[in-house]
Amino acid sequence: MGVPPAPVGQRGRAGRLSRVLLGAAAVPVMLVAAGCSSDSGSDDAGSKESAAGAGASASVSASPTVQAATYASLPDPCDTLSKGTLGDLVPKAPKSGKQGKSDDVATRGSCSWSSLDNNGVKGSQFRWLNVSLLRFDSDVTRGEGDKLAQEYFDKQVQDAQSVDGAKNAKAAPVTGTGEAATLVTYDLKKKEGSFKQQTLVTRVENVVVTVDYNGAGLAGEKTPSADSLAKLVKKAAKEAVAAVTKANAGGGTGTGGAASPSPSESASKSASKSPSTSTSKSASPSKSAAKKS
Repeated sequence: MGVPPAPVGQRGRAGRLSRVLLGAAAVPVMLVAAGCSSDSGSDDAGSKESAAGAGASASVSASPTVQAATYASLPDPCDTLSKGTLGDLVPKAPKSGKQGKSDDVATRGSCSWSSLDNNGVKGSQFRWLNVSLLRFDSDVTRGEGDKLAQEYFDKQVQDAQSVDGAKNAKAAPVTGTGEAATLVTYDLKKKEGSFKQQTLVTRVENVVVTVDYNGAGLAGEKTPSADSLAKLVKKAAKEAVAAVTKANAGGGTGTGGAASPSPSESASKSASKSPSTSTSKSASPSKSAAKKS
């Protein structure tokens, strides 16, 4: 005999109970799936945050750099010219030149010579020569050393053309001397006589060399020709540039990487003004001479 079927009411309750049990069994599966999804998102977010943090720290630690200056030192300015050249430019000058004062010989220096060839009642020939050197280091805020040197070079040329009392001022480029060179010439009348001034400004990498040379015939002597003085000052400038290069041969040049503002931060500051304290005073004798005349 077969089992009698359950009453209709019981079959309904049994069906509902089966559906409830099946639904309850599905809940843990959904929770597990949701948990896995939540954990995965958290890991991704953490990875992104750590990567972002690493990038931020890398950008913070990176520091700006600038191309290091080529030349790291200067020669003794009184040793930049040979005895032969000094004999041509200032034949009656003392054996040693007069060193200009400098608070940092690694970045600036100058040396001057004066010569008076006395010919008695016939008069005398006067010559004055000055060599000044100014070196610029690269600076992360101001720029590369050769750029700073070029700015100072331009200013030196402008200053040489604007001397009080200068007559017939002319400026002309000079080739074969450094990366850039300009010769400024003018006449200057003083109570002692008529002076012919030659100022040759040249830049060799991150160093500016200024050679001032003037001559006059005194007490009846004839005034020297500007052309003869120009040839001599060009010769002196070439030797001074060669002395700068020689002083930095064999490891004396700057190194790569970030450049620090020392020691020529002070030189850069002085370059933004008029020529440096030690070099400009000795390199512009014609200015003081103009005031006296």
